[in-house]
Amino acid sequence: MNDNVFLDTNIFVYLYSEDEPEKQSVALNILEQSTCVTSTQVLNEFCSVCLRKLKMPGNEVQQSIEEIRDNCELCYIDMEVIQKALNLNSKYGYSYYDCLILASAFLNGCECVYSEDMQHNQLIEGKLKIVNPFL
Repeated sequence: MNDNVFLDTNIFVYLYSEDEPEKQSVALNILEQSTCVTSTQVLNEFCSVCLRKLKMPGNEVQQSIEEIRDNCELCYIDMEVIQKALNLNSKYGYSYYDCLILASAFLNGCECVYSEDMQHNQLIEGKLKIVNPFL
């Protein structure tokens, strides 16, 4: 599979966590077989989870985000993304932060968003599919 896919925070958390080896394997497979896109928002969320929940040292978190940056196209949250997120929020009812993820994926030409936090198989704007790869 070589489509552009957007990776939500939980994909990276499982990739760097040792707690769930099956989910870690799924996350690694996605990263190896797809052209991956993520956002600065996801990197911020990932850093927060790593520091707070996984208790990773700051230097390990830094190394992890550098690896993510080297393996994913990184998109930034700008006014276009914010406006699209607000539109998606009113249309689909997801939280604003989930809508930022959907907007980032949509505006960066992704075919799907890999996330376990949104409705599996839902089609957004007729183009962007939400996929929970852990089902």
